[in-house]
Amino acid sequence: MPRQARLDFPGTLHHVIVRGIEKKNIVSDDRDRKSFVSHLGKVASETGTVIYAWTLMTNHAHILLRSGRDGLSQFMRRLLTGYAVTYNLKHNRHGYLFQNRYKSIVCDEDAYLLELIRYIHLNPIRAGVIKSMADLDRYQYCGHSVLMGRVKHDWQDRDYILRQFGNKEGEAKRGYREFVEAGIKEGRRPDLVGGGLVRSQGGWSQVVTLRRKGMREMYDERILGSGKFVERILDEAEERVKQQFRAFQSRKNIEGIIRATCIEEGINQVELQGGSRRGRIPAIRIKIANKLVKEYGIIMAEAARYLGVSTSALSKAMKQCKST
Repeated sequence: MPRQARLDFPGTLHHVIVRGIEKKNIVSDDRDRKSFVSHLGKVASETGTVIYAWTLMTNHAHILLRSGRDGLSQFMRRLLTGYAVTYNLKHNRHGYLFQNRYKSIVCDEDAYLLELIRYIHLNPIRAGVIKSMADLDRYQYCGHSVLMGRVKHDWQDRDYILRQFGNKEGEAKRGYREFVEAGIKEGRRPDLVGGGLVRSQGGWSQVVTLRRKGMREMYDERILGSGKFVERILDEAEERVKQQFRAFQSRKNIEGIIRATCIEEGINQVELQGGSRRGRIPAIRIKIANKLVKEYGIIMAEAARYLGVSTSALSKAMKQCKST
């Protein structure tokens, strides 16, 4: 079955899971761990990605984030590539460090934000890396210690999470810690590591109950949330695809007009788009610009970019041509 495209657009809440290739380690010592955390913070800050929760294990990592201006893919590419290069140089190795397709699940914030934070931050205890909440409070390779104020990372949005538990720092930390500790007895939560109908409904029994009542919920393996949430996310994704298609078609039209005019006028297209002012090229550039802007409704800045000149220069040239 072919892989589905990622649901990747700015401002979306994602639970991301990255694993070492063939389940191998992605860190070998504390120096590697510090390097990974450093890369995570640097790339998050530079891309406007908001980090709510994270934990670094030996052969995988969990990150709960809100994607920034460039979306999830750019953030993950920079994080994983940057860290892998550093790791390979240090350990004198070559090749891939991570599985070539990390897992990302779009999550309904209202229903799952706090549950995911608790699940992600309890990973070190569930895996036996540390033994107790007291250890977790100061464990520096997990975002829990940041929320507890034991470790400081400015790139992690500590305030937003603590405000869910109280208005005062002490009250909020106590409420948050009690909430996390209460999750230890729940053990592993397979319902929180993927999307789909069963996970979104909290188990197969709930799905069966819905079907007995003749009810149907929209679902998608890439999304963790209610049917209405899934529908909204897919509608937004469809509109984004439409916008990208319209932009693609626009580029094709512009390129086709430029190519056809250059052939018709017998001039070099590379020179025209390279900003050349030789011979008849400036006059042909204005002719094309008039067609793009006046007949096809292309904005001046877009036309200028394709014609190899600045917006101001093109606007001035078109005005001069009109006045002569």
